[in-house]
Amino acid sequence: MARALAEVLTPRHEILAASHRELDITDGKAIAHAIEMAHPDAVVNAAAFTDVDACESQPELAFRVNAEGPRNIAFACKRLCIPMMHISTDYVFDGEKSEPYIEEDEARPLSVYGRSKLQGEREVRENLQRFWIVRVCSVFGPYRKNFVSLMVELGRRGQPLQIVKDQRFAPTYTFDAALGIERILERGSHGIYHLTNQGFTTRIDYTREILRQAGFASVRVNPITSEETKRPALRPANSQLENARLKREGLPLLPTWQDAIRRYLIQLNANS
Repeated sequence: MARALAEVLTPRHEILAASHRELDITDGKAIAHAIEMAHPDAVVNAAAFTDVDACESQPELAFRVNAEGPRNIAFACKRLCIPMMHISTDYVFDGEKSEPYIEEDEARPLSVYGRSKLQGEREVRENLQRFWIVRVCSVFGPYRKNFVSLMVELGRRGQPLQIVKDQRFAPTYTFDAALGIERILERGSHGIYHLTNQGFTTRIDYTREILRQAGFASVRVNPITSEETKRPALRPANSQLENARLKREGLPLLPTWQDAIRRYLIQLNANS
């Protein structure tokens, strides 16, 4: 997400981007010094420990990065009167709701990752008056492996795939999200936003559409339950994020997830 943000915003804004190696958000003094020296118009935090299953066995690290890190940034922004944007996740919800989640719904995370990200949200909300919290879901894009690139890789092998059938969600393409973030920064009032590509899907239909667009429609997709995967972290069955706040404020919605996959696959083929 961070690299897509830098690429999208750079033509119209002066961006000072820092990687984890350059700036560790768990180092409060380093964060405070960096923000004070740059004194930007706004700070966007896209850093996180996002390995959901690894968070279960490394809860201290998860909370240090996903909760204490945002708190360090919020403290520095508060002292300098700078607004902050924090990127969060659908995993703050338990997935029990039958309808898509709106921004005002109560967050009840199931996993260490979700709890650490929710605590990060709280640190931002409790320490700042001027903030944006942007929740994304099932992110895909260049620069790191993701579900779409994995399905393309597996599709080339032609072997049957076992895919979870009981998860519903709204995918998010990093470059589309970056444009949405730019609009929120420029025109959005402060608060919480859900930002995903338009349309909801199941993991099964998502996989079949990826395979179809990639030219591997003949690959068999076998449905399994979430329990059968035996993964350490629980996933919400419903991760559908309704972009209600964008609609209320008249901000443009992102393109459909199907179109986002089409454009991302063009990138993948160009770089392969």
